[in-house]
Amino acid sequence: MIEEDTQILNTKERTEDQTLEIALRPHNFKEYIGQGNVKDNLKISIQAAKQREEPIEHVLLYGPPGLGKTTLAYIIAREMGANIKITSGPAIEKVGDLAAILTNLEDGDVLFIDEIHRLNRVIEEVLYPAMEDHVLDIVIGKGPSARTVRLDLQKFTIIGATTRYDLLSAPFRDRFGLIFRLDYYNPEEIATIIKNNAQKLNITIDDQGARIIAERSRLTPRIANRLLKRVRDYAQVKGNGQITESYALEALSLIDVDSHGLDYIDRRMLETIVDKFKGGPVGLSTLAAAIGEEIGTISEVYEPYLMRIGFLARTTRGRIVTEDGYQHIEREYPRDGQNKLV
Repeated sequence: MIEEDTQILNTKERTEDQTLEIALRPHNFKEYIGQGNVKDNLKISIQAAKQREEPIEHVLLYGPPGLGKTTLAYIIAREMGANIKITSGPAIEKVGDLAAILTNLEDGDVLFIDEIHRLNRVIEEVLYPAMEDHVLDIVIGKGPSARTVRLDLQKFTIIGATTRYDLLSAPFRDRFGLIFRLDYYNPEEIATIIKNNAQKLNITIDDQGARIIAERSRLTPRIANRLLKRVRDYAQVKGNGQITESYALEALSLIDVDSHGLDYIDRRMLETIVDKFKGGPVGLSTLAAAIGEEIGTISEVYEPYLMRIGFLARTTRGRIVTEDGYQHIEREYPRDGQNKLV
């Protein structure tokens, strides 16, 4: 099995991403490229909350990884003039952990919870009164002698981020006043992000070089930033450090990223379905076993993009490779291929 941290097109955040994103992170809505509808709605909500001199409603951001949910949380806090504190769903294991965090929040603070879908149900239920009434109910003791202590909290805002909106319970989702989905960017937006970030990193890049990287970035800023660094290294060693179309093509070919942004695992998935399972349908667990990958990695990292670009389809009987997918891996499309889509 290939380690996820070695896969440059994996959308999961890595340590190097954290350092890079801090340096490149937009500081306001003007610098934040893309997600226009989300930005417009947030601007109105923030302005209204500031006019009422109260914290903005709780915000839930969901969508594929690497699209800027954390960056938006920082911008919201900055626009509100509030301090932001960061945690994640897996880090809050006990009610005591949550109580320690909430009781240390000041008036108007923002609490950002990444991977909020991984909060356990007990923590969720404790959060309900905290989000609605700014109180925290804690049970002290066990059995007949147990008693509930209610702690008053400062007014605060929770911003939750998740890639699995479906895993949040309905009562928990209902506590968020503002819910936004972040979608993939278009190539022009990614190219603009690449050129802006290249300037911040003192990288010289022309429009054609930025376009090539954008087209192969899976329309995801996090991946675009990684590819930008890899291409920069190549241009620095093989040329004068300036990223041109030719250097971008050579560098991306060297790291096995093709014209559609697919890497070795993507192509291996398509080839395995076609060569071993006659194009499908094939179940997710069977496919995972055949290529030696985790089920979660396939379903969350690779499958969504392959479906988005039309190379893979999901039916009630399993996954199948489409005609475009056959063409990309240079295989002949079978006569009964369309029947499998039914």
